[in-house]
Amino acid sequence: MPPTLPMQTSCLRASASRPTAAAALPRILGTATATTTHLPPATTPTRSFTTTRSALYKQPRVPGSDIPIPSVTAPHPEIPPYPYGPRPFYHQSNTGLYGTARIRFGNHVSEEHNTKARRKWRPNVQRKGLWSASLGVFVRTRVTTRVLRTIDKAGGLDEYLLGRTPQRVKDLGPWGWRLRWRIMQTPAVRARFAAERAALGLPPKEDAELRAEAEASLPEGAASADGLMAETDRMLEEGAEFELGGEADGAQDGFMREEKAKS
Repeated sequence: MPPTLPMQTSCLRASASRPTAAAALPRILGTATATTTHLPPATTPTRSFTTTRSALYKQPRVPGSDIPIPSVTAPHPEIPPYPYGPRPFYHQSNTGLYGTARIRFGNHVSEEHNTKARRKWRPNVQRKGLWSASLGVFVRTRVTTRVLRTIDKAGGLDEYLLGRTPQRVKDLGPWGWRLRWRIMQTPAVRARFAAERAALGLPPKEDAELRAEAEASLPEGAASADGLMAETDRMLEEGAEFELGGEADGAQDGFMREEKAKS
């Protein structure tokens, strides 16, 4: 062991006799430090576990209308059911505009060892706010990049949703079908359809619905309303007499049939 120098010995004696900061603290604060009670640490509220995603489909309110944008998963009895039903595969596509995109499976082939390993390709899905001209708001939805290109080619979200081909209806899916119904309730789309019916020489939709209800109320085997009107016009031109309830009609159900007097 190396010899200790005189200066080092004096420094060691001074440090040993000097009180530490922890020992000198009660002398400075008095007896209050010894009687101070330790408070429990502040407990922070724990966050409850939830599987709900952030407000992805929290849609804005449509200005000037009381009909909200329908929900993705909530039941809506007022909306006609989707003709093709929910998709049995890749259930995520039921809550977005995915078109016909699915998860594709294949093999990853090594060039060096010529070995195969299974892999999969997921579609490129984005979260976007798409502008709807008829609603006047941005509709939040999941959409694939392929459908985004189709929307641009069609001329906007409304034109994409109002496509009339069977393949377009299949591409919409349940969520696109609900959006299609919602934009068809707007005055702009209703006026557009009314103008198209007038250009084709068809009666307004309200008159057509009333006529369909009248034809449905006719008994089975009876002619349609148009046929009855044409027959009535022809008989008026010929001056024929109208027979209201003949003997055959009365004999069929026994109503107003003459009965012989009982002897």
